[in-house]
Amino acid sequence: ALRALLLLQPPARAAPLTSRGPAASYGTSITSAKIQVNGVHLHYQQTGGGSHAVLLLPGMLGSGQTDFGPQLKSMNKDLFTIVAWDPWGYGQSIPPSRDFPPDFFERDAEDAVDLMQALKFKKFSLLGWSDGGITALIAAAKHPTLIHKLVVWGANASVTQEDVRIYNGIRDVSKWSEKVKKPLEEMYGHEYFAKTCEAWVDGISRFAEKSDGSICQQLLPDIKCPTLIIHGEKDPLVPQAHAEYIHKHIKGSR
Repeated sequence: ALRALLLLQPPARAAPLTSRGPAASYGTSITSAKIQVNGVHLHYQQTGGGSHAVLLLPGMLGSGQTDFGPQLKSMNKDLFTIVAWDPWGYGQSIPPSRDFPPDFFERDAEDAVDLMQALKFKKFSLLGWSDGGITALIAAAKHPTLIHKLVVWGANASVTQEDVRIYNGIRDVSKWSEKVKKPLEEMYGHEYFAKTCEAWVDGISRFAEKSDGSICQQLLPDIKCPTLIIHGEKDPLVPQAHAEYIHKHIKGSR
């Protein structure tokens, strides 16, 4: 993802985009804290003191620590101020327990933007993967004046019947590989992890019941910021056609 970071670097003459939060003074150390946003205490980690603020958005069941450990450690802390968040019901943002109402992606998008505003960032970029990529697409479409640049990978703007078949293949967490399962079981305990995964499969499969299967297709033309779409050839959960659709419908994306 080095290319993504290079594309995210601000032009040399750019004025600072953020009012630096207190964590900027810590340099390379990573602070961990909670802040109240929309009635929920959301957990986040913050590091670096650069003028370009970046929010890292984790995937399904993920947290800043499980999904972005290498980025928190290794992203350029002179260029970037890096924030990784745990969406409501994930990671250390429990309570509340995670649920999946029809608007759960919109809820996450509002929480993510409101978190960054609560941390006093005036403008910021989004790096989102999987569900975090979908959340980032919605946030960038709905808040074009706040989002500087956007990088998404493993994201989809709709759910097909084929996707539902793939999702049902991961419904039973006992069949997951030990490598993927272990950090999540350690974070949540087996029961919460298993129950939340099942609820996620049900929640995201509901989009396929709509005639177009759309999660956020109609919002893609509203994304105005420079956007980079990445997709893994071996992504087991998201067919590549989803990345191609997003690229086609976000003007000027790469």
